[in-house]
Amino acid sequence: MNTVLVSGAGIGGPVLAYWLGRHGFDVTIVERAPAPRRGGQAVDLRGAAVTVAERMGILEQALALKTDMRGMSMVDGDGNETMRTTERTVSAGRLDGDDIEIMRDDLVAVVTGAARDAETIYGDSITALEQDGDGVEVTFESGGRRRFGYVVGADGLHSNVRALAFGDESRFVAHLGMYVSIYSAPNFLDLDRWQVWHREGDAGYGVYSVPGNATIRVNAGFGAGPITYDHRDVDAQKRLVEEHCSALRWETPRLMKAMWEADDFYFDAMAQIHMDRWSTGRVTLLGDAGYCASPLSGQGTSLAMVGAYVLAEELGADRDGAFDRYEERMRPFVRLNQELATENPGGPASDESVRRAATAISLDR
Repeated sequence: MNTVLVSGAGIGGPVLAYWLGRHGFDVTIVERAPAPRRGGQAVDLRGAAVTVAERMGILEQALALKTDMRGMSMVDGDGNETMRTTERTVSAGRLDGDDIEIMRDDLVAVVTGAARDAETIYGDSITALEQDGDGVEVTFESGGRRRFGYVVGADGLHSNVRALAFGDESRFVAHLGMYVSIYSAPNFLDLDRWQVWHREGDAGYGVYSVPGNATIRVNAGFGAGPITYDHRDVDAQKRLVEEHCSALRWETPRLMKAMWEADDFYFDAMAQIHMDRWSTGRVTLLGDAGYCASPLSGQGTSLAMVGAYVLAEELGADRDGAFDRYEERMRPFVRLNQELATENPGGPASDESVRRAATAISLDR
């Protein structure tokens, strides 16, 4: 069967849909959210991911949407500046390289536009998968049933497809001892392509302007062991952030108030996914669903884009053994990028490690 169902309309899903379409597949994307997700942090395209963007014809769009940060500073609890640099930022690393930092929702819009030929279904999700030798029978939450040749889970750290095809998440997740929230707020600090970071003890936050400078994106996080919470209960997640971060000083009261008013709030653990296999039968995983490196790596977006390109290339070349070849090509690349998150706990990986990891794959078969 020449049909592929992709679960997840973030970044990896649409990139995969674009390349599968180029290889002659009919692609359907299903997304639980009712519309493309807004908000999210600044993400980076590095090394091989920049090449993927160029080959997709979206590089110029991505460059036009760069955050174009000028630098960053750190402040103490009284707002006194303790460090300032125009050479690097926490989110992007060095500012004088060829990497592209772009807001996640801007990149989602770009790759969704590139995948416009794919059928996209919002507000639905998969509830059951039944495989046989010729395809996969899929049951949807809406009650419908459809048959596809292949199913790809590109649905994130808490992948629904992974749970259905491989079992409970607890078997694969490695917690990194931190949690992060991301949300938008008015730019009451008048930041202009600048980041400010504040930390006390195990909690802290960073704020940075988004293109246009009308709003800021807030990254508030804290250190903690595994916490049991409902991944869909946003108010409960906000209470967790308030509980751990409200004792911070500087602009904390205004940022906590803005958090409760934000309609694009995101919260999750810093964690990685480690699996012996990313595929079973006609079902496979892409990006965070199969090999999440965590935001601490700075490479989640690049892994998703490169993984999508490689998976589509292998399916397009020869469907027999395609998933095995996809894993064989991607696993060394994934390993190096996951190691970035643990190389220097509490701080960034070295520039050389980042450069090496970002380029450690050939995009040509």
